Amino acid sequence: MTVLRWVAGWALMMCSLVAHADGQTFKVATRPGVETSVYWEAREDAKATVFLFTGGNGGYGKVVDGKPSSRNFLARSVALFLADGFNVAIFGLPSDTPALDYSDRVDEKHLTDVRAALEFVRSKSAAPIWLVGTSRGTISATYVAIGSAGDAGIAGLVLTSSVTAFKKRGAVPAQNLAALKLPVLVVHHASDACPICQPHEMDWIMKGLKNAPVKKLVMVTGGVNPSGDVCEAMHYHGFIGQEKEVVDLMAEWMKNPVN
Repeated sequence: MTVLRWVAGWALMMCSLVAHADGQTFKVATRPGVETSVYWEAREDAKATVFLFTGGNGGYGKVVDGKPSSRNFLARSVALFLADGFNVAIFGLPSDTPALDYSDRVDEKHLTDVRAALEFVRSKSAAPIWLVGTSRGTISATYVAIGSAGDAGIAGLVLTSSVTAFKKRGAVPAQNLAALKLPVLVVHHASDACPICQPHEMDWIMKGLKNAPVKKLVMVTGGVNPSGDVCEAMHYHGFIGQEKEVVDLMAEWMKNPVN
């Protein structure tokens, strides 16, 4: 086990590294007495890094043979992002909670944890960072993007299978979207049947992005063999059977953001 140390903000921060065949899991000190896991896998010629926020309770599962074991759309697409030319970081879970609920994702503690994780990622690569969220992870990605206004290292925001139901704390359209002054891509499946992520409600997000210099909504169709809960990763909500196509379109847009 290797231990990395550096000074950041309030104290001397420490990371413990567990190496695997491909990716690596780090424990990053993010608040006093709290460590947050971060998955990191680099590509030598990467021009940008995707910083991923998974859905559900958060995290990315165990790392097996250098890749996350979570079935979450973003976690299971690590190899696809790498193939498209990006470094990959995945925000995990802080040590003081077993799960990230809706309200946890719009809490100042969450922003503190993510900022420390972002600083760690910057210590690994100077490439610009795209915040990318899926399902509940869109709450985190949006909250962090708003809280990072003025951070020149954040290239933009990508939201997939966004939470739109106002009854859920932190729902994307309920956040201060007008504060976002960076490129935003919204990707959703036209057959997403999750009650809190309805396709027709994506317009609420687009209308809220009043000051985004570039914004685009892409509605995806197709896919194969959806199964299980309609709000889970193996249904249309998780772009089942279309992972490569969806990651490729996201990658192309991040490389050249246009309306």
